[in-house]
Amino acid sequence: MSPPSSGTRGSLGRIAIVKLSSLGDVIHALPVARALRQALPEAELTWIVEAREYAILRDHPDLDAVLPVDTRLWRRLIRRPAGMRQVWDKVGRLRTRIRRARFDVAIDLQGLLKSGLLTAYTGAPVRIGFSASHCRERWNALFTNRRVSPPDSATHVVEQYLALLEPLGIATGTPEFHVPVPAQACRRMDDFLGKEGVKPADRLVAINPGAGRPEKQWPVAHFRTLAERLVTEAGARVLLVWGPDEAHMARQIGLRLPGGSALMAPPTDLGELTALLARSRLMIANDTGPLHLAAALGTPALGLFGPTRADRNGPFGPRCRGLESPDRTMAALSPARVFAAAREMLEAPA
Repeated sequence: MSPPSSGTRGSLGRIAIVKLSSLGDVIHALPVARALRQALPEAELTWIVEAREYAILRDHPDLDAVLPVDTRLWRRLIRRPAGMRQVWDKVGRLRTRIRRARFDVAIDLQGLLKSGLLTAYTGAPVRIGFSASHCRERWNALFTNRRVSPPDSATHVVEQYLALLEPLGIATGTPEFHVPVPAQACRRMDDFLGKEGVKPADRLVAINPGAGRPEKQWPVAHFRTLAERLVTEAGARVLLVWGPDEAHMARQIGLRLPGGSALMAPPTDLGELTALLARSRLMIANDTGPLHLAAALGTPALGLFGPTRADRNGPFGPRCRGLESPDRTMAALSPARVFAAAREMLEAPA
């Protein structure tokens, strides 16, 4: 990584990273913070993020501050009587708080209208974002003054995010993730796994059946078939992790497995989920946040993709794979194909 010249470095005292959501997208953006911290160790780095994703960035060593915003709450409030006034007041206070930080640079990794507005609120003289053709909402480009078109070689979204550092003179190499695992969460999850008889040498395979949208969800029956084969043919123990409104799917998967071979994870916060994934030998999931969290931790991750592209959105890392449906529907991705890939990954050297 090439650091900026001393003249450039002096003008980059305060930098805002604007990446609001979702969990997987925020994780994919972590190498930007790491690259900035390594190239500009004296800079003050602030990340502006949605309140729901705040936990993944709280106390992160590459950041000096994390500023949570709650645009989801704004959308709920605006539907109520007098809600517009409440939202206007909240936005005004947020704008004042952002302006007081006196940012020198703002980097919009989101490419949406709302992220563009927040980028503009910083008042930073250098506001970096994607060119209009690469923004998720083209009007976002109105709020930036350094616009980047990632090179064709930047296939994955992680590489596209890092391309936004080019106007700062930061040349990036291999993307680096850093996800701290809270010590207390580790102890709690170690206790849970110990009580369930899980040993460090066990082939613990985490499965998360949920997805952010129904069209991105592999059928529960397919997950159940996969889990049965992992247990009976690959000697694995299956750890079923789940989020809000997903417990019923996890139970359906584990219901018919041989006794003691499937573990239903307890309700977890993000730190505890991180600890469980760090202990796993393999993570299998749809295109969802926990899949990308596992990959960022260095846990081998196998992603299942239908409507989204694995080469752009898949789990990132040398020990990760993304399998795409032949017809872009999740049901067409066969359990046999997923099992073959999972077994190959379990047999690979650690």
